Amino acid sequence: MIKVSHLSKIYKNDSVETAALNDVSFSVSEGEFVAIIGPSGSGKSTLMHILGALDTPTSGTYLLDNEDLSRLNDDQLADIRNRKIGFVFQSYNLLPRTTALKNVMLPMYYAGVPKTERIRRAEKFLAMVGLKERMEHTSSQLSGGEQQRVAIARALSTDPKILLADEPTGNLATAQSLEIMEIFTRLNKEGRTIVMITHEANVAKFAKRIIALRDGKIDSDKKN
Repeated sequence: MIKVSHLSKIYKNDSVETAALNDVSFSVSEGEFVAIIGPSGSGKSTLMHILGALDTPTSGTYLLDNEDLSRLNDDQLADIRNRKIGFVFQSYNLLPRTTALKNVMLPMYYAGVPKTERIRRAEKFLAMVGLKERMEHTSSQLSGGEQQRVAIARALSTDPKILLADEPTGNLATAQSLEIMEIFTRLNKEGRTIVMITHEANVAKFAKRIIALRDGKIDSDKKN
């Protein structure tokens, strides 16, 4: 599903060049649950941006579902994001005065899904993450853990090929983090492909495979 080959990303500031990624290669098969872990400055956020079609590499190739994203323009990348990638962010990125139901429906609106189908899917995925009784609550009325569950339901609503989670438990207490990781584990058992960025070893252990980055390179790649 994902094939990254000799991926490098260099940022230029005046005459100074900084290599955020340096010759990174790996593959992720359909149905895998992979955690990408590393300290601050290791390149994991840059890698997530490239995997999420939010940025392009300086060199190397990135195939998603056999499509080369490395050379696509911004409009083409936006189309890929809408059709194939579901995002879960550390900060939830929900509309604060909007209900959980409408937050989940929003990406489907932009994808052109009919209203009755938007409602049906939103209700289905909110129930899946345990928020059946909280659908009409606004984001500001929900706890951090509940908001992240809404974000997961929203990410699933367009039936993406891959779920990308960027520090999904970063703002949560331990008990809430455990709830979120149990949801990811269940989704993976149902066949969802998940790639998760984290700096927390106790969160990474929920994945079936851990790729460790250091100084823009792969330090280790192990089954868990």
